[in-house]
This record gives sequence, C-alpha cells and structure tokens, in this order.
Amino acid sequence: MDFSDLGKMKEMMGQAKLMQEQMEKKLAATVVEASSGGGVVTVRMNGKKEILRVKIEPTAMGSSASDLELLEDLIAAAVNEAGRRADEAMKSSVAGMMGGLGLPDLPGLG
Repeated sequence: MDFSDLGKMKEMMGQAKLMQEQMEKKLAATVVEASSGGGVVTVRMNGKKEILRVKIEPTAMGSSASDLELLEDLIAAAVNEAGRRADEAMKSSVAGMMGGLGLPDLPGLG
C-alpha cells in the first residue's frame, strides 16, 4: 500500500463520518405517525424510535377492566406501527445515501 492509498482511505473515512452525522440529523428530524383503533390512539415517533407524543381520544376512557386492556392493546399497536414506519423511513434514507457511493447491495439494508 502506498501513500496515495492511505490518502484515499482517509478521505473515505472522512466521508463516512460525515454521512453518519447527516444520518443522525435526518433520523432525529424524520417524524412518523401511526394510529390504531380508528384513530383512538395516535403515536408520533422520530426516526430514532423516540416517542414524541401519544394522543388518546377521550372516548377510549372506559370504566371496565376490558376497556383498559383494549386501550393498552391499542397503544401497543400504534407504537409498533410507528416503529415499522420509522424503519421504512430509515431504510429509504440509507438506500438513497448509499446509492451515491456505488457500493454493492448490502444484506439487511435493502
């Protein structure tokens, strides 16, 4: 390996670090929303899978134990769907960024 190869490697590492920083910012700025129960429970999440907001319609508040169990199920369903949407948004962003590098397809990213 000669010095020109080392220079190229250093340049590639710098580009990779810059791409990682850009991805972190993009994930934080990406917001997805999902609901369950016909909109009774709505969850807003960023691309880092941090829950930003949970909204529960007042009609969801019942007085029986079965109402509480249903509400818990609706919350879990909305959180899981928001997580799937965040994953999809992330995969799309990564694919776009990686496409510009001319690298072969990597398993698990496409």
